Amino acid sequence: MVEGEFMEATPGRERLIEQFKADGLNVMFGNPGTVEQGFLDAVDAAEDFRYVLALQETVAAGIADGYARATGGAALLQLHSGVGLGNGIGMLYQSLRGHTPLVVVAGDAGVRYDAMDAQMASDLVAMARPVTKYATRVTDPRSVLRTVRRAVKIALTPPRGPVFVALPMDVLDELNSEPVLPATVPLTDVAPSPASVGRAAELLASAERPVVLVGDGVALSGAQRELVAVAELLGADVYEVDSSEVNIAASHPLRRGQTGHMFGPHSKELIGDADGVLIVGTYVFPEVFPELESPFRAGAKVVHIDLNAYEIAKNHPVDLGLAADPRQALHALAGVLERQLTPQRRAAAAARLDVRTRERARAAGAAAEDDGTPMAVFLRTLAERTGGDLIVFDEALTTSPLVTRYLPAERPGDYHLTRGGSLGVGFPGAVGAKLARPDRLVVGFAGDGGSMYTYQALWTAARHGIDAKFVVCNNRKYRLLDDNIAQYWRERDIPEHGFPGSFDLSHPEIDFAGLARSLGADGMRVEKPDEAVAAVGRMLSHPGPFLVDVQI
Repeated sequence: MVEGEFMEATPGRERLIEQFKADGLNVMFGNPGTVEQGFLDAVDAAEDFRYVLALQETVAAGIADGYARATGGAALLQLHSGVGLGNGIGMLYQSLRGHTPLVVVAGDAGVRYDAMDAQMASDLVAMARPVTKYATRVTDPRSVLRTVRRAVKIALTPPRGPVFVALPMDVLDELNSEPVLPATVPLTDVAPSPASVGRAAELLASAERPVVLVGDGVALSGAQRELVAVAELLGADVYEVDSSEVNIAASHPLRRGQTGHMFGPHSKELIGDADGVLIVGTYVFPEVFPELESPFRAGAKVVHIDLNAYEIAKNHPVDLGLAADPRQALHALAGVLERQLTPQRRAAAAARLDVRTRERARAAGAAAEDDGTPMAVFLRTLAERTGGDLIVFDEALTTSPLVTRYLPAERPGDYHLTRGGSLGVGFPGAVGAKLARPDRLVVGFAGDGGSMYTYQALWTAARHGIDAKFVVCNNRKYRLLDDNIAQYWRERDIPEHGFPGSFDLSHPEIDFAGLARSLGADGMRVEKPDEAVAAVGRMLSHPGPFLVDVQI
């Protein structure tokens, strides 16, 4: 069928479901409301279309985010009018920062009531616009599917991100004869010109202290192998910036970890000596308190590759910016470096790689034994029992270094880190990931504070038979806030003193295992190291959602 060939008219609410199915959106996450009731009635009657119910919109948005990250495609999220959209906005901000392609829809009472300023009336598009790539409202029944296709296209076109479509009830009730056609998503695997690749190689080849800064644009384009090739040819340390997926295997000797997300001086310290910098698939730098001056040393050559032209040189000047697909650009760059690097530069790069390889071997030996704490024993046992064959959804925050020590991020798709700064994605993200990957073991880690933002996700897992596992890293506080205010004191020469009482979660005590049982899951508490071993066995053998509350 081509544009212009219209079908027999059916209600827009039914035609809309067929459009979602044509775009591969066969699962919708949401929480119902009155102004969506006709649409949801049609959803219930639809074949090959599933509604996953959450008890609150933040939870639904987090599950959708995890589902999209695990599938690598778009996810469909339904919110309830202005109040539901308001509940979901914090999680949508995380999806915007992380470039998750969510297709978000919300109902309203109808176009006919616009002049009345009635109960629940709100400007949904204005509410959604700051946390989406694209936000619109359908006002004509002849353009419902056309608008949805446009939204799907925008969500899936890099830089990906959430989109929003407001769907008035009266528009969906009208008969609709639009053709049902899949959205056309443009191909963006564009390569830079040979001349520009040659210029990039020229700028980077002579560096004696090269650094590569990478973000999730690498994972999206599937450029991990090409990234490693370039890094090894240059002998360059690789730091992850704004990175929440596996962009380079944790075990690679050139991987140096994350630059951090809070304080600019930390990133500047890591890269301040570099004389050649390659930035790929990210912007620099994503800290809450970034450096206002350029963190790069004077005279350093900086090359920035990204499909998102907006991010190139957004905050600091670079010598060369290439708006191109990271995989295509890195492949071309590796080819030029292979041909043009002199034997002396190859030897220097190999020597730098050798130094990092030996350092990594020594560090691995030193880290062979755990410290005997319940969390360390739990993680070591989980790693041993699974052989590392699991998907980790990591919102452990201050416990994350310990999680990744035992469960390192090695394979694309096996590790998802929280992003965007909003709490609460760990548990719903794990539910979404498990729904997307039912054949894999999925474990979500969250702090005690973060988990309580979206604890209702366990109910959704139990209701829909989603066999995800959950771990509460329970230090009875917002520990990250302790760390951050300590830095604040140091910067301002304020003497150390007691942390604010608002950071403390120790009383009244939260019974996380009891809460899990009340929501239809099961769980247990771990206070001693020997209990941790048993907890892993019980969690892995339990047929359904299971939570372990590990005391830190």
